Amino acid sequence: MKQADIILGIDPGTQLMGYALLKRQGNDCTVLLMDTLKLTSEKDIYQRLEKIHTKVCELIKLYRPNSFAIEAPFFGKNVQSMLKLGRAQGVAIAAAMQAGLSVTEYSPKKVKQSITGNGNADKDQVWKMLQRILQIDEQPKYYDATDALAVALCHHYQTSRAITTSGKAVKSWDDFIKKNPGRVKS
Repeated sequence: MKQADIILGIDPGTQLMGYALLKRQGNDCTVLLMDTLKLTSEKDIYQRLEKIHTKVCELIKLYRPNSFAIEAPFFGKNVQSMLKLGRAQGVAIAAAMQAGLSVTEYSPKKVKQSITGNGNADKDQVWKMLQRILQIDEQPKYYDATDALAVALCHHYQTSRAITTSGKAVKSWDDFIKKNPGRVKS
C-alpha cells in the first residue's frame, strides 16, 4: 500500500491566514487540521509577516507535509491590499521553499471550480461541498480555514488525476505523446 501524503494548504492574509493539513492515501483524504492564524493583534505589518513565517515553519516541522498549496491573490482594485496580500503569500512560500517543499499556487476560481464545479461559488457553497466530500461537521469560526482546506483538496484533485489510455496511466502530455505517437496529428 502506498504511503500517505500530507498536503499543507494555505489561504494567505495579513489579518487572518487560513491553514489546513490534508492526509491522502490513494483517493482517500482525511482532515488532520483546519484552523486560522489571527494576526490583528499585531499592528506592525512586519510582525504579522514574521508570525506567518513562524506558523508555516511550525506546521511543516510538526506535520511533515509532502506538498504545499497556496491560494493566489485575486486581482482587486485596491493596490495596497494586493501588495500586503502578496507579501503574506511570499512569506508563506519562502517558509515552504526553505523546507524543500514543492509549491503550487491555485487561483480562487480554480479552487472553487475544483471543489464545487462552479468557479463563481460563494464561500458557503465551498464549505458545504467540503463537508460532503470530507465528511466533516464542525465549521471553523472563519472561512479562511475552509478556504485553506479547499486549496489542499484542490491540490489533491489536480495531482492525483492521470491521463489514461488502454488502462495505462501516463503522468503528462509528453508521456502520453511518447506512448501514443500514432494519435498525434501535425
